[in-house]
Amino acid sequence: MDNHNEAQGLPPGTNEESGASFRSYLIGFGFAIVLTLASFWVSSTNTIYAPGVPILLGVLAIAQMGIHLVFFLHISSAPDQTNNFLALAFGIFITGLIVFGSIIIMADLNHQMMPMDKLMEMQR
Repeated sequence: MDNHNEAQGLPPGTNEESGASFRSYLIGFGFAIVLTLASFWVSSTNTIYAPGVPILLGVLAIAQMGIHLVFFLHISSAPDQTNNFLALAFGIFITGLIVFGSIIIMADLNHQMMPMDKLMEMQR
């Protein structure tokens, strides 16, 4: 092990020899199963305050994405992962731009559209 890895440590889910091990995949799979079961439980229980359920589901979804990024895609904050992290950030940016831009365009079109009663009067 070189001095750089000793100072930084290895990110979760990586191994010195191969970059990933079967054990790290099993750990990630276990976390993913637990988070999936928790999401199903949250959506079907009455013990949680009803307006808080979507927020809790969002938190569990973000945690699930984090587990997938770390244990399956091996994205970390290690110095040699800069390109992977930048590619991921760019992909998230483009996806957000498309989704939120489409929502803004549809909201503007809905606002500019003629009311239905006036549209029906024009057809007569």
